[in-house]
Amino acid sequence: MPEDHAADIQLVTRAGEEQARPYGLPLAVLAEITHRCPLQCPYCSNPLAMEPAANELSTADWLRVIDELADLGVLQIHFSGGEPTARRDLVQMVSRATEVGLYTNLITSAVGLTRDKLSALADAGLCHVQISVQGAEPALADRVGGYKGGHARKLEAARWTRELDLPLTVNAVMHRQNLLQLPQIIDMAVEMGASRLEVANVQYYGWALKNRRALMPSPAQVEACTATVEAARARLHGVMEIDYVIPDYYAERPKQCMGGWGRQFFNISPSGKVLPCHAAETITGLDFDSVRDRTLAWIWDNSPALNAYRGTAWMPEPCRSCEWKEADFGGCRCQAFALTGSAGNTDPACARSPLHARVFALAESEAEADHTRFIYRNLSGGTEEAGPA
Repeated sequence: MPEDHAADIQLVTRAGEEQARPYGLPLAVLAEITHRCPLQCPYCSNPLAMEPAANELSTADWLRVIDELADLGVLQIHFSGGEPTARRDLVQMVSRATEVGLYTNLITSAVGLTRDKLSALADAGLCHVQISVQGAEPALADRVGGYKGGHARKLEAARWTRELDLPLTVNAVMHRQNLLQLPQIIDMAVEMGASRLEVANVQYYGWALKNRRALMPSPAQVEACTATVEAARARLHGVMEIDYVIPDYYAERPKQCMGGWGRQFFNISPSGKVLPCHAAETITGLDFDSVRDRTLAWIWDNSPALNAYRGTAWMPEPCRSCEWKEADFGGCRCQAFALTGSAGNTDPACARSPLHARVFALAESEAEADHTRFIYRNLSGGTEEAGPA
């Protein structure tokens, strides 16, 4: 995603008046076009109550939204889900995005992808592919994703991606049960032809909270992971870029989540809700406006939910007086809600939070638990417990 741009950006409104936006213009949107997915990942970041197919925006709705994104000044659209290839009209959406000048990225599990479908997407102007992986070898990877044969399909899809001359990012979702394979995952990403690897530690809200005891890495694992990434960055400089953020529960300062609440990015859910991040619906008490009822331009400027934690005026102490407040913008609101009960509290990932020591101790305690069984996620909301393969 793009780096931070200047804070004060002027936009000519439809009425012809110039309106200062201290929070900036949206640079990118995550279009979550469906919650349908063949995988059952135990750390799924989609809402606890996922949208059924009947509630998804229609093709006409998405094409209109894509036009509005371009009019608003958005530069990138990331097609995601669930599994975006479950939508039969994905090629049509990519084609429209290409027509209006948007950079297009497909974020996929690759399990349901075919070479013909990927070729059609490339012909429609797709700019980039991002494939998620759950491990470096089939047994563990398939167990984590809850889909037998999924790992082999991912490797095959990566090969097609490079044959079609599309840039590839590998997203490796890391946790206690696969961190030991990180060196092999890095080597695998190079072999897959990836130009970029995201070492993406699990975020503990939504479904991941149900599996935190099985997923939380130990302090020793985090230390080893960091050392592995730093060594690989030096070794692979100029070959593959590696993005890495330390797991939140072990951090000293919070991350700049999505570039700050409602500053640079937003999500559109399968039913059309406009969200400041993919997990925002875990925060109860916020009502998110829908593209079915309002234009994107109106929502970006006027949505009470998007304005709730914009900027710094909402911040409590110690955030309000912190010299980093315009660097991290208070960190993650979803995490603050999950761990403190209020999205307006200081993110416990920050060492200045009164709850930071307690959260660190919680991480250490849960990482010591001999708990390996997952509660799998599926679209119907049901669960299935399973132990190691």
